[in-house]
Amino acid sequence: MGPHDSGISAASSSCSSSSCAGKPSEIDSHLAGAGYKVRPSELRHVAQRLERLENVIINSPADMSVLASDTVHYNPSDLASWIDSMLSELNQAPASDLLDFNHVHNIDDAIAVGPGMDQNVAASSHQHQPVVVTATEEDSGIRLVHMLMTSAEFIQSGNLSLAGSLIEEMRDLLARVNTRCGIGKVAGYFIDALSRRLLFSPRGIGFDAAIGNEILYHHFYEACPYLKFAHFTANQAILEAFDGHDCVHVVDFNLMHGLQWPALIQALALRPGGPPLLRLTGIGPPSADGRDWLREIGLRLAELARSVNVRFAFRGVAANRLEDVKPGMLQVSPKEAVAVNSIMQLHRLLGSDSVNKSPIQTVLDWIRKLNPKIMTVVEQEVDHNQPEFLPRFTEALYYYSTMFDSLEACTLQMEKAVAEIYIQREICNVVCCEGSARMERHEPLAKWRARLSVAGFKPLNLGSNAFKQASMLLTLFSAEGYSVEENEGCLTLGWHSRPLIAASAWQALPGVSIPTGMINHSNDGIGNL
Repeated sequence: MGPHDSGISAASSSCSSSSCAGKPSEIDSHLAGAGYKVRPSELRHVAQRLERLENVIINSPADMSVLASDTVHYNPSDLASWIDSMLSELNQAPASDLLDFNHVHNIDDAIAVGPGMDQNVAASSHQHQPVVVTATEEDSGIRLVHMLMTSAEFIQSGNLSLAGSLIEEMRDLLARVNTRCGIGKVAGYFIDALSRRLLFSPRGIGFDAAIGNEILYHHFYEACPYLKFAHFTANQAILEAFDGHDCVHVVDFNLMHGLQWPALIQALALRPGGPPLLRLTGIGPPSADGRDWLREIGLRLAELARSVNVRFAFRGVAANRLEDVKPGMLQVSPKEAVAVNSIMQLHRLLGSDSVNKSPIQTVLDWIRKLNPKIMTVVEQEVDHNQPEFLPRFTEALYYYSTMFDSLEACTLQMEKAVAEIYIQREICNVVCCEGSARMERHEPLAKWRARLSVAGFKPLNLGSNAFKQASMLLTLFSAEGYSVEENEGCLTLGWHSRPLIAASAWQALPGVSIPTGMINHSNDGIGNL
């Protein structure tokens, strides 16, 4: 077993009259446009009774017989009184028995558990209840999307007061939408992100990705196939690149739990002619509590390698930023076949406040100096690196709506819930932050092709084996919405024809000189903020 060296180096705007409750004589302008007279102060009252009426219509259609033609319900344009008269005819419970949403921050908290009823049974019953989307809820969802886009337009134009008023209106509208799934859940996360942007300076908002990120990463890994796809595809490409070499070295840009490497160790153990000597260098942030967590992961991987007779050496490199790593820290030998592995990391190097060398150019320069046999790159298939806020917000809204839609296929409720927090952090960074604070600068495959080609790398075809591995992986997930597609030698994993992440492989071209400033073409614009 090799050495386990580790630790080398390393103000909310005031509400406008359109969103605040007005005088008793005022009528809500949005509903007035549809022909209904409802005071703003009655919106919650009406929403609660509409929900009760919908439940009766869906669950007890026989009770609707009391609403026969002999019964007269006066003035349906007066929506509050009309619904109350309907409920009165149906002998529904008085208003005091209705769920009070005033003290509920999550719609799940409003699920009542009756006296003597086991909470687990209640939760299980709720979990398997089919989701019914009513016309009213669908209309509210559409309005939420339009209001989110309008709010983003106000922010880009610098009209923060109107943006803040719209956010307050959207919070009220969320009460009429199911926030456990669909647009209600997505809108809730984006409303929260917009609020944070207004409350704090976009250049000053900081999200410490290291705190708890390993736990979130692990649950995201378990909840959906995206990280598994990234690991399996990269491993297959690395395995093929190492064919015929007796001493191999993997440099992992984000070790995390080391989840990617047990599969590669086992595959190398089965290689015809015997396994090579495997060196693994894992890069990760220093531990906040002083623990040498990189070394702990290395020890676990070394134990696995020993059990399958693979010679193994591990080195941990602690660094807060990838651009702080120097090639000498990796201790690469000229006799080794080197693979550089970047799973959703390169986009974090695209921001630059410097007029000189950008972080992405710095890192790609020293990768080329390592002369790797292969560099595997997996990135989100979306453009969140646009200088204008509105196009970036629009991309994020539709991208993460699809991502959350795919998560609904997850049957592991705990993993799914924590995975959503992992995604929420990304949303906050994309929407809230600017300048050096904005790390999640995702770009699509087409832009990475152009950037890496300019930087002196040539594409490698991932091949049919990688495609088969990825397709086999999807059989572990019961949902039929996931799909793997081949794209000019690269692979994408998507949900219902929308690609969400892309995997590619590259090889450094020798003797290529890149002029400063040619690689990073991004521009950081933040409107009037």
